[in-house]
Amino acid sequence: MGQIINVGSIADYVGQEVTVRGWVYDRTDKGKLQFIMVRDGTGIVQCVAFRGNLPEAEFEAASKVTQESSVIVTGTVKANERVKKGIPSGYEIDLKSFQVLQMVEDYPITPKEHGVEFLMDNRHLWLRSNRQWAILRIRATIIREMRNWLDDHGYLLVDTPIITPSAGEDTTSLFEIDYHGEPAFLAQTGQLYNEANMMAFGKVYCFGPTFRAEKSKTRRHLMEFWMLEPEMAFTSLEEMMDMEQEFVSHVIQSVLEKHRKELEILERDTGKLENILPLFPRISYDEAVERLQKLAAETQDPEQKELLKIEWGSDFGSPHETALTQMFDRPVFVYHYPTQVKAFYMQPVEGRPEVCRSVDLLAPEGYGEITGGSERIHDPVLIEERVSKIGIPRENYAWYLDLRKYGSVPHAGFGLGLERTVAWICGLPHIRETIPYARLMNRKYP
Repeated sequence: MGQIINVGSIADYVGQEVTVRGWVYDRTDKGKLQFIMVRDGTGIVQCVAFRGNLPEAEFEAASKVTQESSVIVTGTVKANERVKKGIPSGYEIDLKSFQVLQMVEDYPITPKEHGVEFLMDNRHLWLRSNRQWAILRIRATIIREMRNWLDDHGYLLVDTPIITPSAGEDTTSLFEIDYHGEPAFLAQTGQLYNEANMMAFGKVYCFGPTFRAEKSKTRRHLMEFWMLEPEMAFTSLEEMMDMEQEFVSHVIQSVLEKHRKELEILERDTGKLENILPLFPRISYDEAVERLQKLAAETQDPEQKELLKIEWGSDFGSPHETALTQMFDRPVFVYHYPTQVKAFYMQPVEGRPEVCRSVDLLAPEGYGEITGGSERIHDPVLIEERVSKIGIPRENYAWYLDLRKYGSVPHAGFGLGLERTVAWICGLPHIRETIPYARLMNRKYP
């Protein structure tokens, strides 16, 4: 047996005898030659089985091996520039040994086209495909680069609860659970607890699963998704936007550097990502509404005109966000939204209480809101007024209101939806492929 290696590092072993343990991705029968694609989780390599180089029984096994059968192969690594797209560039293994651990019968996902519902029903197997392999490797890098950037810039990871006694934002999208005979909820956000953590550590972030029960079937929504939420003491809205553009640009450029092969598999237009560098444009909500109204007035398409229709005070829908991002070549900040469409804890604009110090970062190419954040109300009198005015049960938020009584400071924070970010970077048409096991309105299996 040769040295056991991972396919991802095969370029380091040209001319050497190696052993790879994995699964058969595909096989091409050429009589005395069998071309067998073997994947091991780090990549896919072409293995060449020649009748004269293998014991007869092993060659017979190689000529009959089926998709997803588990195998151990040994042979010499050779350069071959003709190796097809999607395989580690320019290398193959000339086999001297071929061992089958399990021969698979009737693997349900074949190279033919399958419907999305069938693939989602078999998500536990679909993960093995080249496309899903590429997406989830990129997802892992996005997570790693986000955490590394924050860790390197003085932010402390502090975990927040998944079970909460009250809503973080609104009560209409909560999953209620029975907590030993009392109602409790799956967290929509870790942000309120993050503000308490920020008062202890200055700059913090939490990263974990969040849950929204809203009955939405759009390509941007999941019932369960992961959210990264930094919170920063002594930080203004403008300073937070400065931080966000550096942070997001770093993640994009890191993916480009480390995952050219995966992006090629996904047929992603990387030119649109290479331009994601500071500075990001910034427009106010007021300006955004004016731009949309002007665009709606100028379009000759009645359907488009209706989709773009908006009055001041309304939140943006998907058509509005898409139209706005088409005006720029990189993500755009839209700031100072109407107070009535944002959460109760957002700081009002001085002299304009109907507008709050909030900001959304909208991604290009129709991917919508990637981050949403704000300056938080830090004045104890003002936060009490807000809670009273909108009718939130004060007892549910007593601990949160305490934060404004004991050393309150101006502060800001945002939430970044991981799956929307993955969809954007990978250029995916639907969010369901961005997470290993999607929880959709009509799907909780597998």
